[in-house]
Amino acid sequence: MRSHSPYVEILDGDIIRQNLTKGLGFSKEDRDENIRRIGFVAQILTRNGVFVVVSAISPYAAVRQSVRESIGNFVEIFVNAPLAVCESRDVKGLYKKARAGEIKGFTGIDDPYEAPTDPDVECRTDQESPDESVEKILAVLHTRRYL
Repeated sequence: MRSHSPYVEILDGDIIRQNLTKGLGFSKEDRDENIRRIGFVAQILTRNGVFVVVSAISPYAAVRQSVRESIGNFVEIFVNAPLAVCESRDVKGLYKKARAGEIKGFTGIDDPYEAPTDPDVECRTDQESPDESVEKILAVLHTRRYL
């Protein structure tokens, strides 16, 4: 199904946590609820013809699958970078705080990350440029006739 909508909305995980999911912590249950809420907003927007890009850490496979099933034209993009690369790019210093024990339940440090087993697109940001990653994503969107 080809979308003719000129509307695009970006749901940024940090902004969502400051507003829609402000009261949630970082337990597994709270993280799952965070992703469910983001998925619910994305579902409402997409069914109204808006193209939605979600940028969020979603560490658990089951809740990702649940959101996938609730949204028709869902494309899972796995932004894959080794932990050391994530730490080197951490402008907020969160990994440093997690390593120092100041943040508990931090994904990749003392909480698991269940990597997607069959993402629609995998961007290896330690091995490819941002432009190469974008081209891979656009190729999938064009192939599926979403653009």
